[in-house]
Amino acid sequence: MRSFLLIAMTILLAVLGGIAGNRWIDKLYKKSPDILSYPDSCARRSHFRQNFIAPILAFLFSFTALQHGDFQPLQLYFLIGFEYFLILYTFTDFEQQVIFDDMLLPFAIFGALYTTMSGFSITDHALAAVVGGAVFLLLAVLTRGGIGGGDIKLVAALGLWLGSDALLTVVIAGLLLGGIVALLLLITGKKKRGEYFAYGPCFTIVALLAALS
Repeated sequence: MRSFLLIAMTILLAVLGGIAGNRWIDKLYKKSPDILSYPDSCARRSHFRQNFIAPILAFLFSFTALQHGDFQPLQLYFLIGFEYFLILYTFTDFEQQVIFDDMLLPFAIFGALYTTMSGFSITDHALAAVVGGAVFLLLAVLTRGGIGGGDIKLVAALGLWLGSDALLTVVIAGLLLGGIVALLLLITGKKKRGEYFAYGPCFTIVALLAALS
């Protein structure tokens, strides 16, 4: 009975979250068209998200509830919130190669709250955020924009959630995944050398897999 209620709750959250997420993203697209990579094709590029964000969230939330059903309710809600924001970032970065500050700020705040309320080391998580952000800022300078500002802030925010050890694992795995994907895009002619490549989805996907394990 408890499992049934958990699944029902997570599906309801997924539907409501999907509706809210779609509206939020579309609003941000209209608000800041100048930072979009493909402003003239928003509707076409958003088609998959509009139709499938709710089912994707429903699967993630339900799996998480079953996998971590022994968690305290507040801890489970934080984990679901973590997954929710990462899904939003994945879609916006795939669609328009952008991760909005308006979405990163609440994610970072919730990460700080999660660390504090869960009893994790505040010093370690804060240090992970600062060092992670600083390293990616340096990479952005060295690669002359190969790493975007959204990626820098995403890694810093992830540091607040994950702490140093887990963040290092996510970053290394994300960079490896991004390198493989970038190489495949170059080989297939989808990208040309020197063109911007969105690393954000690689980090979000790896972080999601870590959350589901």
